[in-house]
Amino acid sequence: MTGKKDIKDKLLYEKKCLAKGYRFIAGVDEVGRGPLAGPVVAAAVILPLDEGGRIEGIDDSKKLSAKKREQLAEIIKARALAYAIERVEADTIDDINILQATRLCMKRSVENLPLSPDMVLTDGNMTLDIALPQRSVVHGDALSYSIGAASILAKVYRDALMDGYAQEYPQYGFEKNKGYGTAAHIAAIREFGLCDIHRRTFTKKF
Repeated sequence: MTGKKDIKDKLLYEKKCLAKGYRFIAGVDEVGRGPLAGPVVAAAVILPLDEGGRIEGIDDSKKLSAKKREQLAEIIKARALAYAIERVEADTIDDINILQATRLCMKRSVENLPLSPDMVLTDGNMTLDIALPQRSVVHGDALSYSIGAASILAKVYRDALMDGYAQEYPQYGFEKNKGYGTAAHIAAIREFGLCDIHRRTFTKKF
């Protein structure tokens, strides 16, 4: 399958929205629901959908190398009609639970777009508390061009954030695990206890 055909396949949901008269279609995705430490991060992005403005290589961020994600994130930010990246910290996740924190983060990313979308495509089966038409797309980060772009922005932002926290809390290896519960990370929690960015509700058993 060529890259061009691949892009056309990923534009199926966007084309359905365009056919209904929507012009500015935002893709929304999050990263960081599962880690033991760090925030959940969401991105919303409105990309040009005309053939000349399309970006080759957009996919689910988990399928791309770190280098490729970083390259694509810069292109996405340069070409986007609008984008916004938001984060919800560990203490809020502990207060309201990860599902509600994720919904809040995605909602904020949509509401903080400098250009208001007229349709929102969200990854998974997430319904957001927004006054805009929306559609959930299961596996949307792999199936939708716009959601895939949002997944890349969110992942690159959060990975860089966790690399920064690795400098602040070197004992946990955040530059390697990004806050996820690897064996080495759990061993470090047992040895050093929790730091300020650990999610207390995720680490009770340690």
